[in-house]
Amino acid sequence: MAKALDLEEQEQLDQIKHFWKKYGNLISWVLIIVLGGYASWNGYHYWQRDQAAKAAVLFDEVERAVNAGDVVRVERSFADMKDKFGGTHYAHQAALLAAKALQAKDKAEAARAALKWVAEVAPDPAYRDIARLRLSALLLDAGSNDEALAQLTAPFTPAMAGLSADLRGDVLHAKGQKTEAVAAYQTAWQQLVDSPDYRRLVEAKLNAMGVDPQTASTPSTGNTK
Repeated sequence: MAKALDLEEQEQLDQIKHFWKKYGNLISWVLIIVLGGYASWNGYHYWQRDQAAKAAVLFDEVERAVNAGDVVRVERSFADMKDKFGGTHYAHQAALLAAKALQAKDKAEAARAALKWVAEVAPDPAYRDIARLRLSALLLDAGSNDEALAQLTAPFTPAMAGLSADLRGDVLHAKGQKTEAVAAYQTAWQQLVDSPDYRRLVEAKLNAMGVDPQTASTPSTGNTK
């Protein structure tokens, strides 16, 4: 009986050796690839967490500089953030924050540059929309009406579409294009149903131009060229 078991175990062992000889190299490479991929995945997520933590610290520095009104620190800390962590949400938040502070300190060109950077590189459409709206407003203040209008030509997310149409109306009005401005304001008025306070402001602009949006015909919602 014992001898039979020994022979059976030897046969099983021989089968295992044969299998490993035939497929062992392949199995080893598959394991290496799987384990290597898992290690890389873990390493990448660790790197992401590490980058986010470091970016958060630098964002705090930008925020402190803004609160202190130290424009030199704002520019320096934002430049560091942009250089080291430009792909993070923290960098785009820092740019919006820095732009507001720079504009308040009469650094309009630097403020516009920060906003333009966000508008061009931010992967989040909300950040891009906010940057484009603010940049357009700054360009309008500077009298660069065509450049301001250019920032408003691409589509905006639904949440920002009404604000974009209102600002487009402001730019067109500044350019002396009253008919186009009225159309833009009417579009804004229609799209701001969920923002009654802002809607009343747009209605006041239309009233000042001799238009009652309550009775006016529905305009085209397309962008004015």
